[in-house]
Amino acid sequence: MFRWGILSTAKIGRSLVIPELMDAENGVVTAIASRDGARAKAVAGRFGIAESFSSYEALLASPEVDGVYIPLPTSQHVAWAIKAADAGKHVLVEKPLALNADDIARVIEARDRNGVLVSEAFMVTYHPQWLKVRELLRSGAIGRLRHVQGAFCYHNVDPDNMRNRPELGGGALPDIGVYPVVATRFVTGTEPARVQAVVERDPEFGTDIYASVKADCGNFEMSFYVSTQMAARQSMVFHGDKGFIEVETPFNSRIYGDDRVILHNADHSEARIFRFGNTRQYRLQAEAFASAAAGGDVDVFSLEASVANQRVIDAVYRAATHDGWELV
Repeated sequence: MFRWGILSTAKIGRSLVIPELMDAENGVVTAIASRDGARAKAVAGRFGIAESFSSYEALLASPEVDGVYIPLPTSQHVAWAIKAADAGKHVLVEKPLALNADDIARVIEARDRNGVLVSEAFMVTYHPQWLKVRELLRSGAIGRLRHVQGAFCYHNVDPDNMRNRPELGGGALPDIGVYPVVATRFVTGTEPARVQAVVERDPEFGTDIYASVKADCGNFEMSFYVSTQMAARQSMVFHGDKGFIEVETPFNSRIYGDDRVILHNADHSEARIFRFGNTRQYRLQAEAFASAAAGGDVDVFSLEASVANQRVIDAVYRAATHDGWELV
């Protein structure tokens, strides 16, 4: 059994990830840490976690931990991923791993010098609905892919929320803009070459609250918009000359409805629906990571893939400062 330690008592860990780590077939959560020792103890008691620590360093020193999950604020991801790797722990770190692609090079160096597994937690790449989309595209189910369209929005104006605090790495593009990009790259195997973008920032928070992006992917185009101050919506559509694919609830599994992939033919006379019922993408991610850390032949999201994804986001920010294309 892979023994997990949790660095922080962040909400995403408490509400989404820790329960799935604990329910995974090949893992158990043995420790949790917070700079507030009482809080760590309270969360440990809630989940039945054996050990709690009042510092992250103490958890990293524990011989009862094989690897860590890091749901800290984005601005702290790189530093603590490196510290964890240097402590000999495998590392699953929340997205986005970094706020600049160049910063990931230091994480790769730490991974390689310590011989550990480090992966950015893009849970969508483990969900069977995205594996189905990739399969359909590869089989030519919609003919030639011409355009990918995506949207990911929610409404959050809480000034204390990390998503609205630039010093913590907040903003729409780091938080949710990464998803249309990673999903498209994952299912097509294609890297965007250049981008155009419009980005709007909140005058009070300073974070980007809206972005509209167009990407040239060679044989097809991708366009998407994201916002932290619009009505909640998630959508991904892959449009070809012989049909199109709709991915319902593409990112937050089951929150906005059933996980479904709908394949339409060219004239709308036929639609095949692929349903994915009680799919638990965080559990699938945890099991794949633990298996890979134990030497299993399992695909996990690589740091090299993280660099490629972050380069697109970096280019979007640059493109927003001028008219025209920006190379990725």
